[in-house]
Amino acid sequence: MAVNLSTPNPADLLPVPGVRLGVAEAGIRKANRRDLTLIELAAGSRVSGVFTQNRFCAAPVQVCKAHIAGGAIRALVINTGIANAGTGESGLAAANATCAAVADLLGIKAGQVLPFSTGVILEPLPVDRLVAGLPKARGALRADGWFDAAHAIMTTDTLPKAVSRTVQVGGRTVTLSGISKGAGMIRPNMATMLGFVACDAAVSQALLDELVREAADLSFNSITVDGDTSTNDSFIVIATGQAGNAEITEAAGSDWAALREALIDVSVRLAQAIVRDGEGATKFMSIAVEGGADREECRKVAYAVAHSPLVKTAFFASDPNLGRILAAIGYAGIADLDVGRLRVWLGNPDESVLVAEHGGRAASYVEEAGARIMAHSELTVRIDLARGEALATVWTCDFSYDYVKINADYRS
Repeated sequence: MAVNLSTPNPADLLPVPGVRLGVAEAGIRKANRRDLTLIELAAGSRVSGVFTQNRFCAAPVQVCKAHIAGGAIRALVINTGIANAGTGESGLAAANATCAAVADLLGIKAGQVLPFSTGVILEPLPVDRLVAGLPKARGALRADGWFDAAHAIMTTDTLPKAVSRTVQVGGRTVTLSGISKGAGMIRPNMATMLGFVACDAAVSQALLDELVREAADLSFNSITVDGDTSTNDSFIVIATGQAGNAEITEAAGSDWAALREALIDVSVRLAQAIVRDGEGATKFMSIAVEGGADREECRKVAYAVAHSPLVKTAFFASDPNLGRILAAIGYAGIADLDVGRLRVWLGNPDESVLVAEHGGRAASYVEEAGARIMAHSELTVRIDLARGEALATVWTCDFSYDYVKINADYRS
């Protein structure tokens, strides 16, 4: 069961002028499930994205990178069930055939289409079934299709993930809506996740490219479920320019600040939803590291703790075996870390206790307090490295019995 996450209310998901979404059942891998999503963008929309750092990146990722560099993107197509990864030249041909089919349907060029796939790796994409489902997806295109699209991009997710908000930019109301998917094989750079956020702001391509990287860094690249970096991860930001604001061309001023804050907020909420819906998750954990010499070493420590199976299983059991946290900090890779100055707190929404200081257990700490705090579903591990002013936060979840069951049965 997802941790403090519920299905979004369709009425709360706002249409973004210049974006229409449609879904269909194409039978990509299993019958009778929505597994194909088509997103149509108005002419003049600007699109930017970041993709997996996995060297074995999937065929659709390779095609996306090539097409997005050409600009003038007019459509996105997303299938679930089959990742089209580890499929060689035939996989690239399938991704390109998908783009060509979408282009024919919408009267655009194949290079204006971005393809995305998620699901099982090393299996061929049934492109004939995908193409056969496209007319139905086109027929379903509508501005308020975000709720259906959030469902159609799910794989092992237990709940759809979607967020909307509005913000004032240049005296105009700008709408932002986004969806994401992911529950396992989640590790930064990116995770096995797909994220799509659209807004109707007018913003230059250069600034959109800058903003998507920053938003990814502070959201989707700050989550981990199991430490595995997937082959298909993609995060896309769309700006249709239809809000009527004066185009933002500089990373300065109140309009830029408002748009930046809103996009990062939506991205963080979508990213956190992935962790809350982590496979088998029962705890949502924030690993907040402060006092670092720079942000990178804070992230190193946060990830060491967040990735540790021993830490994650202890949190599942609500077992305050907190020496596992110290061990993870110690192997994070900071060679000159002074453990005698380091302090660690364990907290939940109701209380926080100092766990470690001066190189060992805090004199005030008692295990009953740790057990009491760990019984909650929302937990924070706060670590002060006492080396500087930098900080970073990573969000993760525990490891339960169900994580093993879900992944053992994934292909069945």
